[in-house]
Amino acid sequence: MTEKQQKKPSRQQVYTLLVQIGRKSGDGLPEEATGAALMCFASGIDEAEAVRETVAILKQADTAPLDVTGYGTLADREAAGHEIDEDERALMQRALDENSVIVAQMTPFFGDEA
Repeated sequence: MTEKQQKKPSRQQVYTLLVQIGRKSGDGLPEEATGAALMCFASGIDEAEAVRETVAILKQADTAPLDVTGYGTLADREAAGHEIDEDERALMQRALDENSVIVAQMTPFFGDEA
């Protein structure tokens, strides 16, 4: 058997996650920021796996994840009436194709916002 064997169809799905991060040395946030919110698209067999992978990757990137809110899959969000533009759909597809976590948006918090 070789590494390039035929793979079974993937059961991966992409989940939309909002991750709040605190401050940590080397986190790359603006100096005055007290933290940030990251909108991420993460692939996983289920949302729990997507959350675990996202938190692990963010920790490796020298950030301090504090809280994760899940918004479900593309189908879940469409059913909830969310408007999802083509750029967002493309990032979701990329996360699925690459079996990865994509940070789509970062919003730093300043002062009393966090």
